[in-house]
Amino acid sequence: MERKRNRPAGRGGPHGGMGAGEKPKDFKGTFKKLTTLMSKYKWGLLLVVLLSMGSALFSIVGPKKMGEITTVIFNGLMSKLGGGTGVDFTKLAELLLWLLGLYAISSLLSLIQGMIMAQISQKVSYNLRKDLAAKVHRMPMSYFDRVTHGEVLSRVTNDVDTLGQSLNQSLTQIVSSATTLIGVLVMMLSISWQMTLVALCILPIGAILVSIIVKKSQKYFVGQQKYLGEVNGQVEEVFSGHVVVKAFNAQNEMTEEFDRTNNKLFNSAWKSQFLSGLMNPVMGLIGNLGYVASVVLGSAYAASGLITVGDIQSFIQYVRSFNQPIAQVAQIANVIQSTVAAGERVFEFLEEEEEVQKIENPVSIKDIKGEVSFDHVKFGYAPDHTIINDFSADAMPGQRIAIAGPTGAGKTTMVRLLMRFYDVTDGSIKVDGHDIRDFDRNELRLLFGMVLQDTWLFNGTIEENIRYGRLDATDEEVVKAARAAHAHHFIKTQPNGYQMELNEESSNISQGQKQLLTIARAILADPKIMILDEATSSVDTRTEALIQKGMNELMKGRTSFIIAHRLSTIRDADLILVMKDGDIVEQGKHEELLARGGFYKELYQAQFEKSA
Repeated sequence: MERKRNRPAGRGGPHGGMGAGEKPKDFKGTFKKLTTLMSKYKWGLLLVVLLSMGSALFSIVGPKKMGEITTVIFNGLMSKLGGGTGVDFTKLAELLLWLLGLYAISSLLSLIQGMIMAQISQKVSYNLRKDLAAKVHRMPMSYFDRVTHGEVLSRVTNDVDTLGQSLNQSLTQIVSSATTLIGVLVMMLSISWQMTLVALCILPIGAILVSIIVKKSQKYFVGQQKYLGEVNGQVEEVFSGHVVVKAFNAQNEMTEEFDRTNNKLFNSAWKSQFLSGLMNPVMGLIGNLGYVASVVLGSAYAASGLITVGDIQSFIQYVRSFNQPIAQVAQIANVIQSTVAAGERVFEFLEEEEEVQKIENPVSIKDIKGEVSFDHVKFGYAPDHTIINDFSADAMPGQRIAIAGPTGAGKTTMVRLLMRFYDVTDGSIKVDGHDIRDFDRNELRLLFGMVLQDTWLFNGTIEENIRYGRLDATDEEVVKAARAAHAHHFIKTQPNGYQMELNEESSNISQGQKQLLTIARAILADPKIMILDEATSSVDTRTEALIQKGMNELMKGRTSFIIAHRLSTIRDADLILVMKDGDIVEQGKHEELLARGGFYKELYQAQFEKSA
């Protein structure tokens, strides 16, 4: 659990998001990438723009018709008082039908464009998530050594959600607001240019206040995304290790650490939301000032007979409508900042350096026999810290090679290099005389089957977890593999047998049973080279004996690398490589190494005395 606390705080890029006080590092570049991303849907977006403009235009004409209705009623009442015919109900009905039609068409166009835009934004989110998920599988292991799972998860979920929702809202609002702004201004000028100028004089005040709010809120929106990723990372870390947390009574420490990060998220979130929420009150205040000025001036004009009563009503409504799109545009400015901040984090991850999956003229894995050669291999996870100093060894096809040594000697690292999870710093690893870097990475890994100390099973049936070794395997082959791993008996005793559902943590079966299932999965894969990394360390002695029988059958005709702390499990190995501090200090068979009385004998006697 110390890994996260030791990581430097506030780093940029994929290691920790962007600092709370930073803007997106490349606003223009990220915005251009978002534009390119959306250009795939240009025809749909064009239709959305046209529909949004149409909806706004039909809505804009509404207040004008309402003013005409007010004028007809007012003139009719005044005519009635003067002994005239009164209200012209035919004219009134015609205007009401027009008004109803305008708003109905506006609503219909708005509904259609909303449906289209929702589809486009969700397609963008879908494709981004698909690209991110595929990217994860192409990333080098070294990336996940320095970045928490929660941080990656935040980019796949929170940042993509922010992008999708923002795109859905902002584009239509921008088009609708711009259309409304221009259309309302035209309608206001058509009623009275003098009243329009008075209303417009108030706007600079609003523009200044809004720009101040937008500038202040930008950094908090960026910080909100960053700290949300940190919270996700801590939650994922604690949940996955909750047994360890409880075992060491670290609940209070973990809670305090979470509270600190959660408090940072709270401060950024409430400040961003508060400042964003100021938009409407500020624009409402500005709108009311223009509203009052319009009412005073309009009343004077109406009294002078320069405009009708209905025009005053229409103008007041337009003043209200004129301020609304300005407030929306100001609000969208904040949304765009949040969108670009989220987009930058997503694009940063998508642009991270990948493992080279394919090369030109790769070596074919057909007819590979399984000869493995380590030739003066050197390696370190960090450039200034070498773990493997000078490792050389040869494994003939079908041999069982055991790698023994104390913790930290480099045993598991050698297997990771063989699988090309990492590339050697110097020297080479060869399979059948071919450097493993001359194979396509994915094809190379088809040669290997692996059973790890840390079991990995997913939420699904036992049958599905075994079949993961070879997805096209038949039910009979799955059962055969389970029998070979001596897992068939315990599986049949479970509720629903092979169809038993394993939960997310696979906690509804024992650790030893989990290991048996992973061994069955490796058997089903039928690889050329088998790697067993502490494969029996989590099982009892009786289960270990059963597994060993299955392993002996599994390893026949296959080159096998066996990493084990229990030296009793590797007595029958064809060759034992004894490692210490990244080097092979001894090699030979079990009896030979004991007879030499060296480091291997010390390890063996220490285990024997301990077990005794």
